[in-house]
Amino acid sequence: MLFNSYEFLIFLPIVFLLYWYVVEKDLTLQNLLIIVASYVFYGWWDYRFLSLIILSSALDFTIGIKMGSTNDKRTRKLLLWASLIFNLGLLGVFKYYNFFLGSFVEMFGKMGVNLEMSTLKIILPVGISFYTFQTLSYTIDIYRKKLEPTKDPFAFFAFVCFFPQLVAGPIERASNLLPQFMKKRKFDVTQSKDGLRQILWGLFKKVVIADNCALVVNDIFANYESMPASALVLGAVLFAFQIYGDFSGYSDIAIGTARLFGFNLMRNFAYPYFSRDIAEFWRRWHISLSTWFRDYLYIPLGGSRVDTKFLLVRNVMAIFIVSGFWHGANWTFMIWGLLNGLYFLPSILMGKNRKNLGIVAENSWLPGPRDIFNMGMTFALTCLAWIFFRAETVTDAFAYIIHMADSSILSFSGIKKGADILPWIFILVVIEWIQRRKEHGLDIAGIPVYARWLMYYVMIFCILYMRPAEVIDFIYFQF
Repeated sequence: MLFNSYEFLIFLPIVFLLYWYVVEKDLTLQNLLIIVASYVFYGWWDYRFLSLIILSSALDFTIGIKMGSTNDKRTRKLLLWASLIFNLGLLGVFKYYNFFLGSFVEMFGKMGVNLEMSTLKIILPVGISFYTFQTLSYTIDIYRKKLEPTKDPFAFFAFVCFFPQLVAGPIERASNLLPQFMKKRKFDVTQSKDGLRQILWGLFKKVVIADNCALVVNDIFANYESMPASALVLGAVLFAFQIYGDFSGYSDIAIGTARLFGFNLMRNFAYPYFSRDIAEFWRRWHISLSTWFRDYLYIPLGGSRVDTKFLLVRNVMAIFIVSGFWHGANWTFMIWGLLNGLYFLPSILMGKNRKNLGIVAENSWLPGPRDIFNMGMTFALTCLAWIFFRAETVTDAFAYIIHMADSSILSFSGIKKGADILPWIFILVVIEWIQRRKEHGLDIAGIPVYARWLMYYVMIFCILYMRPAEVIDFIYFQF
């Protein structure tokens, strides 16, 4: 079920009313309702994949209890490995088996050896990368003795399958979200109003920005060989805003929806395109995944507290390459991760990776020349990397970049394709710049009521007016 669909527009109020007016007084029934609603939400795509999430939940719930009941290091380690092998094994079979098999056959084919090996006729379960990492945070934290296992199956199953963030995050830690399922929730009017505002802002970014960018981007990337270089530059820039509007829009809707039910999810985006260097960008982009890799891969490898520069480079490149690999079974994602790792290395090697921790132009309305230059360079490098993320193949990505280095880059004819969407992107940037100290673009509780409602109606009108004829899936559903 899509957030931007009519089905969800009917589904959400029904669940909300049942949650607060029918089962409000019983915590177990509230959690059970969330489980049922989440399974309906997830099964809307393909009910057969429900067995995977149920099996994963049951296994990690059992492992958590077993691990919490013993202090034997060997037993605890075996239980952790059981969780890792099962969850990552499922992810590997569904997401990477055909990719590695195809790469293996292709490699031998180039050496003149023809292998006939059958691929699996399977489709990727929606959201498997997200809920796999979410359940792994539970077993790993129990193993590290940072979290006590729960004996409440309803709370745990609800934590794993919580429908607002089930399909595309944020990837919640068990230490943050699970305790919220184990205590009584009370309806908070202020929290719910802010949740609705964040949902509206997320829909605006998804429908008005991302979906309309997609129409132009798809055409440019499909026909890049016949396009002027200026159009290719436009395509790269529009894709940067498409993926931002799409993914951060999903996160806003998820966080806002969770607030309607009394839950607080972690922030996943913090205006990343205002970053002044790549290190700052990765502190502000897909925060739940970046911090997951930091805590469960980078720090265990030694982080930055290592004896040699070689080990530091290894640790940095490991998290970026694995991050690229997490996104999809395609060499384009690997190169995207590798490129971002190369961007990041100079700052951490020179000890400047934590240089820009504050908000840009925090005490002024406009950024200074240095901030403008740094933001522009960071955005340009990010757009270059996004080309590999968007391209179908590595060959296409390099060909796209080569075509950009053409004298036709000065032609204005290629920019005409984005004439309709560029003003909306400008509005988005202006709103986010004004709101960069706030949690989201519609965090406007302090302004007069008439002004707020005028904004709401204008945005609703824009969403309805700019909505494409066909509902467009969220990009991160494929991961």
